[in-house]
Amino acid sequence: MRAEPEKIICDFASPVCLDWYSVDDDVMGGMSGSYFRRNADNTGSFCGVLSVENSGGFASVRTFLVHRDFLDCTGIRLRVKGDGRQYSFRIRNDEKFDGIVYKQDFVTIKDEWTDVTLPFSGFKPAFRGRTLDDGTTLNRSNIVQIGILVSKKQTGAFCLVIDRISAVRSIEGFQSEGVC
Repeated sequence: MRAEPEKIICDFASPVCLDWYSVDDDVMGGMSGSYFRRNADNTGSFCGVLSVENSGGFASVRTFLVHRDFLDCTGIRLRVKGDGRQYSFRIRNDEKFDGIVYKQDFVTIKDEWTDVTLPFSGFKPAFRGRTLDDGTTLNRSNIVQIGILVSKKQTGAFCLVIDRISAVRSIEGFQSEGVC
């Protein structure tokens, strides 16, 4: 029996992956604010206002995963409708509020649904906004938290609509073995 090419992580139609919480620059005195909501059409929205006042400049949402082992997968696929901004998909290997995060940026097209594929090999470790070059690597067998962040002085109102988040088995011809 052949394994499915992708495994849904969040589809916003079921209770799994619906408990998202905001972590914005107000933790350091900034003025940005964000929220996550489930929409009537079974999508999710990450929206808010980004401000650089008081040395701010980021807004994010996160959730904890039930299924955490993605060793046999090659990456993450998002189906999103954007606002033309750049966002960052974030992965954490622990339950900590602060610490190392693995990030990969993607750009949205205003008011268009787009499939974004992010290979695990493209995720870079960072700590408090600074990329690390210390050899730290993402542990795909223990993905505890996922999230989305907007930053880089893209001030003003933002909104990213998410149809689903999946783990994928194959990206650009690379096929992994096992069940995803």
